[in-house]
Amino acid sequence: MKEFDLVVIGGGPGGYVAAIKAAQLGMQVACVEKRGKLGGTCLNVGCIPSKALLHSSYKFHEAKHKLADEGIEVSSVKLSLTKMMAHKNNGVAGLTKGIEGLFAKNKVTYIKGTASFNTAKELNIDLNEGGNEKIIAKSVIIATGSEVASLSGVVVDEQKIVSSTGALELEQVPNHLIVIGGGYIGLEMGSVWGRLGAKVTVIEYADRIVASMDSDISTGFKKILEKQGFDFKLATKVLKAEVSGKTVKVQTESVDGSKKETIEGDVVLLAAGRKPYTSGLGLDKIGLNTDKYGRIEVDHRYETKVPGVYAIGDVIAGPMLAHKAEEEGVALAEILAGQKPHVNYDTIPGVIYTHPEVAAVGKTEQQLKAENISYKAGKFPLLANSRARINDETDGFVKILACAKTDAILGAHIIAPNAGDMIGELVVAMEFKAASEDLARTCHPHPSVSEAIKEACLATFAKPIHI
Repeated sequence: MKEFDLVVIGGGPGGYVAAIKAAQLGMQVACVEKRGKLGGTCLNVGCIPSKALLHSSYKFHEAKHKLADEGIEVSSVKLSLTKMMAHKNNGVAGLTKGIEGLFAKNKVTYIKGTASFNTAKELNIDLNEGGNEKIIAKSVIIATGSEVASLSGVVVDEQKIVSSTGALELEQVPNHLIVIGGGYIGLEMGSVWGRLGAKVTVIEYADRIVASMDSDISTGFKKILEKQGFDFKLATKVLKAEVSGKTVKVQTESVDGSKKETIEGDVVLLAAGRKPYTSGLGLDKIGLNTDKYGRIEVDHRYETKVPGVYAIGDVIAGPMLAHKAEEEGVALAEILAGQKPHVNYDTIPGVIYTHPEVAAVGKTEQQLKAENISYKAGKFPLLANSRARINDETDGFVKILACAKTDAILGAHIIAPNAGDMIGELVVAMEFKAASEDLARTCHPHPSVSEAIKEACLATFAKPIHI
């Protein structure tokens, strides 16, 4: 049997990064991936293809509805959904091949197959090409990611009732897309198909969208999406979704039980969250159990209760984000090499790639209140930012939360066209324990939307200049 210092089960963002980093640190590494394509859900049927469609659909919408206002007249704007999908697929294919190239460059052994535990040190691999083999590992990392969470009464067929995977492969634009779930995935995919011409209705159990974010974000973002044509059914639960001919009927009830309604559309997207994927690993053979959320419990070194078996990413506690998994992958590889890395879970940003984008890092105002932390808040609207005004992109704001005693930045929340890029400045600031005054006194380029960060920080520790 082949022997390795480390075997990583799963070739997604956490797994492939851990494998490469461990190899760079001198270990003999193998990565087992059953999909036959590296990059995991993120690259193949998640983050990357969705961003391709978000980008392309915005260009289409801009050409059809906005460019004329800027003196750019484009006649007969037409959608070729087939070409748009091909563009997305070509981009994904190139990136997956790129990871294979990185494996080769760093001498990571790539095994296409399904891994399961025989013992904590011995793995059985059912090879995609047929047959199986057994390999020995000094250490094993479980990085198998997550899958779509199910919902009672809603059966996904990837045709009329789709998950995020099916929503990336629709062959025509729905007349009416019903989205179950008002979180990141549902709002992003709703944006794609809404821009391409679909009516979009979002059904959300909570009383606000993106309920984990700051309430100012939830309120402001909802208003922006409503201007874009979204219809929201909040504090509403889905009882059942049934395919009836060419349509799908969704039966709903208000959370307080006061109102029942049937909503009819031609496609339903189930986007009510994700759950850890650990099926088929044979965890029981090595004495590992999952918690009530399906997660594997680990210690501060990402080690399970079984010595030599580790877990990272979506299968353990924390936000199900690709960059969180990557940080854990690098940290764990360094731990196995005898180093002492640290992942700061207070500075992991979250981004919704709609237009405008939404980005956040650190504490929300509601969390600070609940934790009895004394704070100051500063907010600056894009309507007062010169670059946003001249670009006619004035929907949004920057909100900064800082400690009332030390002025250290505790949280940042942004709605802006490039919020996903802008939030990086706040992540770095928080990582180095910067105060709001530090950023307020840092020269920002003019004219730029990033000046809104400077002004929001000014509003936090003193007074803004431009409002």
